[in-house]
Amino acid sequence: MSIQADAPTVIIDRMRWWHIDPILVIEDDLFGAERWTAGMFWSELAGADRYYRVAVEGLDEVVGYAGLAHGPDSAWVHNIAVRRDRQGRGLGARLLDDLLAEAVRQEAPQVALEVAASNAIAQRLYAIRGFEPVGVRKAYYQPSGEDAVVMVREM
Repeated sequence: MSIQADAPTVIIDRMRWWHIDPILVIEDDLFGAERWTAGMFWSELAGADRYYRVAVEGLDEVVGYAGLAHGPDSAWVHNIAVRRDRQGRGLGARLLDDLLAEAVRQEAPQVALEVAASNAIAQRLYAIRGFEPVGVRKAYYQPSGEDAVVMVREM
């Protein structure tokens, strides 16, 4: 009988400033010209009403991240991204579940998000988690001009 080494464990933890550089590599690969900048992430991490998580594999390999803004009327998922070579393993669902747990802690009455109209995989994940499409933001993503589907989950 052979014993296989376990795959490295992925831990979901608080996003810190030192995670920004590896996150930018993921942003560039997944979103190209529509990627977030370092300044955008710095600004998000500085916000008192922000909740940002990072998925770390092994000791320090960033493989995903997610962020939530919460206010009195709703919470908004700002981003969820999983490194391309780690997609399809349930990590996006884990990150989303972490954000939803925070929305519950913050007593958000609803959680909303925008997702690219062409991203059927993400839309399916959100629907499984109780999000429903409520509208479309035309040409939301720039510079591509792609529409965003607005989805909401009542808590």
